Amino acid sequence: MLEKIYTIPVNEAFDECSNDPSLGCPFCRLRDKTENDSLEHILGDAMMEPSTRIETNEKGFCRRHYDMMLTRKNRLGMALMLESHMIELRKSLDASSLSELVSGKGAKAIARIKELSDTCYVCERVESMLTHMIENAALLWDTEKEFRDKTAKQPYFCLTHYREFLLLGKAEIKGRRYNDFASEIKKIELAAFDSIAADVSHFCKKFDYRYENEPWGTAKDAPDRAVKFLS
Repeated sequence: MLEKIYTIPVNEAFDECSNDPSLGCPFCRLRDKTENDSLEHILGDAMMEPSTRIETNEKGFCRRHYDMMLTRKNRLGMALMLESHMIELRKSLDASSLSELVSGKGAKAIARIKELSDTCYVCERVESMLTHMIENAALLWDTEKEFRDKTAKQPYFCLTHYREFLLLGKAEIKGRRYNDFASEIKKIELAAFDSIAADVSHFCKKFDYRYENEPWGTAKDAPDRAVKFLS
């Protein structure tokens, strides 16, 4: 079922990327925007919401998102969040658990530290929202010609999101329509792949004296674009 809350940002990202191909994958753009909005959310009013604080106390954050929060202006907000998180975490790492850890025991502390290292409030929030957005994009492709035309104008989908678009699309688009969808998405992807690969090859040639007088064309930033596409 289409959800307006996700449909609007999906359309906006697809419009932006079709108008400016240098932006690349529209789902990467959505992910970056969702990540930024999530960080603003957690350091803003949500910081004082009990339900949010319970989640952040339990899950914590990955190093990447800790670093991103440290660069933002609301360091007091981050400190308040860290204060309650560390109070809750301390309960799992009490003196007896720490002494057991040193002596080779401390299973409870070990399990809690492992659990914390595998979770991040922002990562999970972003991935959940992005999944819904990709599902909505597949449904929009299935139900709206205007969106199909917009999809055909995309520069490409990075390999990760290409896979997810096909995978989630299969759950949303039924029967022979899915074959049409997969065929169209594949056409976009392979055209971009071949173009970027050709530019990477040309970039390599330019370091051979035999090709030094050939124009660069679009190959000067080929390694950057290839990494963006592949990852």
